[in-house]
Order: sequence, then C-alpha cells, then structure tokens
Amino acid sequence: MYELDAKLTHALNSVAGTSQLLNSLMIWVSAIGVPLLVLAVAGQWWRRADRQHNRHVLLAAGFSFLLGLAFNQLILLFVHRMSPYDAGVTHLLIARSANPSFPSDHATAAAAIAAAFLLHGMRKPGLWFLAAALLVMVSCVYIGTHYVSDVLGGALTGIFAAMLVRALFRKGARADQWIIGRLEALLDS
Repeated sequence: MYELDAKLTHALNSVAGTSQLLNSLMIWVSAIGVPLLVLAVAGQWWRRADRQHNRHVLLAAGFSFLLGLAFNQLILLFVHRMSPYDAGVTHLLIARSANPSFPSDHATAAAAIAAAFLLHGMRKPGLWFLAAALLVMVSCVYIGTHYVSDVLGGALTGIFAAMLVRALFRKGARADQWIIGRLEALLDS
C-alpha cells in the first residue's frame, strides 16, 4: 500500500517545478486556501435566504472544522508519519514543517466545511466548497508536504467530524438558538 501511495504522491509532485506560475498558484492555495474558506463561510452569515437554516449550517461548519482538527490531534498521539520530502518521495517547494505528515490538517479543515454544507442540504455552496477543498488537497501533495493518503485521511477525519456534528447538533435546539442569538446580537447590530 505504501508503494502505491508513494507513486501517486511522486506523480502529483513531479509536475512541481515545470511551471513557475503553477508553482506559485499551488503554494498560494496551500498557504491561504483554508483561511479563505473560513472567510467564505463567515461571509455567508449575511445571506438572506432561509436565514435560520443558513446560520445553523455556518455553526455546524465551524464545529465540524474544530472537531476535525481535534480528532487530528488525537491521531497524532499515536501516529507519527515522516513527511514525503524527508523520505525522498517529493521535492519540497516551501519551508520544512515540524508537523507530522498524517493526517493533513488542511484537508481536514477544507473537507469538514464542504461536508457540513452538503450534509445540511446546501448543495450549491457545498459543491463550491468541495471544489475548493479538492484544490487545497491537491496543492498539499503538489508542493511536497503530504502523501496522497495524508490528504485522504485528513478528508475522512473532516467528513467524520461533519457527520458527527450533523447527528448531534440539531437545528432549533436550545444550544443552536442560544449561539445564533448571541452572534446575531454581536454581528447584526
């Protein structure tokens, strides 16, 4: 399994260095893709259509994001995977990271956001977030920081977190109403 993972990772990363424009784009996506996704989620707060549902989904996306990253921290207690650039699989385009390779926090965060929107029936923004998440994931492998399985593992963690939040955080529940009320008082005044 490792050999397939290394081959796929090397194949995606082997394009790195062939185009300065593509290199710059992928480095940029990797660096600010997740913060831009978070801003895009936050910007949905003022969307007029079905405000109550929309705001519930925004909270669910935020909780999914945070829960997914928390799961990653638990995984890191048991898994310490060497980065593909340290294993000689990839050519690194950015500075080395002190973080273990598995799972990818970028993939977790991006997938959690997309999954939260899709699981809550917000198909159109969910598909846009999914496209952005896939771009973030590809960029992580392209620039040499992660194996393909690192981003797939991170994506699964994010999706699992979104599913758990979907099951436990109900629209219209007391906690949902309380948090939305506090945020409305803060942001809509």
